Amino acid sequence: MSAKGFDADLLIIGGGINGVGIARDAVGRGLDVVLCEKGDLAGGTSSASTKLIHGGLRYLEHYEFKLVRSALSEREVLLNAAPHIVSPLRFILPQSPGVRPAWLIRIGLFLYDHLGGRERLPGSGSITLAGTPYGAPLKPELQKAAYYSDCWVDDSRLVSLNALDAYERGATILTRTECVQATPDPDGQGWQVTLLDHNDASRRQMHVRVVVNAAGPWAERCLGEVIDGVPATVMRLVRGSHIVVPKLFDHDSAYIFQNPDRRIVFAIPYEHDFTMIGTTDDDFNGDLDHVKASEYEVDYLCETANRFFARPIIKADIVWTFSGVRPLLGGGGDQAREVTRDYRLDLQRTQSGSAILSVLGGKITTYRKLAEQAVSKLDTIFNTGKAAWTATAALPGGDIANADIDAFIIKTTQTYPWLPEELIHRYARAYGTRLSVLLDGATSLDGMGAQFCPGLYEREVRYLVDHEWAEAAEDILWRRTKLGLYADHDTVPRLQDWLTAHRVGKHAVAQVAKETR
Repeated sequence: MSAKGFDADLLIIGGGINGVGIARDAVGRGLDVVLCEKGDLAGGTSSASTKLIHGGLRYLEHYEFKLVRSALSEREVLLNAAPHIVSPLRFILPQSPGVRPAWLIRIGLFLYDHLGGRERLPGSGSITLAGTPYGAPLKPELQKAAYYSDCWVDDSRLVSLNALDAYERGATILTRTECVQATPDPDGQGWQVTLLDHNDASRRQMHVRVVVNAAGPWAERCLGEVIDGVPATVMRLVRGSHIVVPKLFDHDSAYIFQNPDRRIVFAIPYEHDFTMIGTTDDDFNGDLDHVKASEYEVDYLCETANRFFARPIIKADIVWTFSGVRPLLGGGGDQAREVTRDYRLDLQRTQSGSAILSVLGGKITTYRKLAEQAVSKLDTIFNTGKAAWTATAALPGGDIANADIDAFIIKTTQTYPWLPEELIHRYARAYGTRLSVLLDGATSLDGMGAQFCPGLYEREVRYLVDHEWAEAAEDILWRRTKLGLYADHDTVPRLQDWLTAHRVGKHAVAQVAKETR
């Protein structure tokens, strides 16, 4: 319950990973929270990451030991909280002459093994590539490699699950809703905010005690154009792009390649049938609402792949590209790759005394810790007296016994023997124990409804609309799932027609309920 005279304690601007993480933590400490996102959850940077929960091995070169230690410790936390969408992943690092010497890599991996309190993940080591599955797809001159472990994450689902947990604990989640104005109270007690619903163009006024600017790459613009009374902070915007091609190798480990320019590029198994290659680090000055890979970036990633893989790829092989803009703290060197991935939490007050917290920088790996620190900082205002809690709490669907996803999949197979094996694996890894909600009452494939593309049935679409704020075909095909990779030209219009009809139906029911009260 918010304080008297306020519609909410917090208005959080931004439905990316930091925004939903703060919403989840704050509502769990008793605050009344409203989160608004002008598009879809994870519609920007948070769905365009390299899908890794990692310490950032290369950050050791820049002596960012604190950042690496914090990130490494979060791997274990998130493995326990969400074993369905977070999983261990081994990385193969071929030795590349003229880049980093083997002795330097060994020192870096030793630090990587011991900085973060590693418990479940295997340690690092070295291998000879010849005659191994790891060497088979590579050029024969690559003879030795190091290896280490980090984690893979479904980044878009991580956002959705944090939002779902926040909602089920009492937060209000408003998608397709933009904060277009925030004006501090003359007496410094709070903020008058205006929210614009992009579905029907209606406007809503709210009185909130504190505003949280978690708009990611839009944070600087938000401070300059939306939020009155505080100075804008200059951010450095850096675009990271990825390409997806038919799979280049058959094993389930990933590669990390060192380029002659000292950049690193990952090649990661992706959605069973593909390989994802990325990322780039290019300064960005374009339209944040329309970010796409440049020709230079695509060429760079193809050239990198062809420098290491025996089978060359060309642009015609690319089935998908995606790009996101990282909001980085300024400074840290002339080259984008050298700019820190750390974050800063700015708690400011207007001249009248109204408080605003801006989240600047950060990376997906440390989102939970960032949220915890942000809410603790806000507690100097609210004085809830409630301790941080998310370090030991499962995300929705993550309450899997012993965090053992393989055992859970076996149990799921026994519970739903009529489901195809591929579908069981995808459902288990996407929804975890929430699979029982999705499949409630279903006893056969015929009961799953229409199939929009291979593996996407009406029942799953309905679940994503009813429980995870999906409204458009893109939300489902490219964020809640990645089944857009298997869609044909008929999929999007068929799916969008269904979504439009379902949304109209929901709105009609809501209107009838309103009129009968």
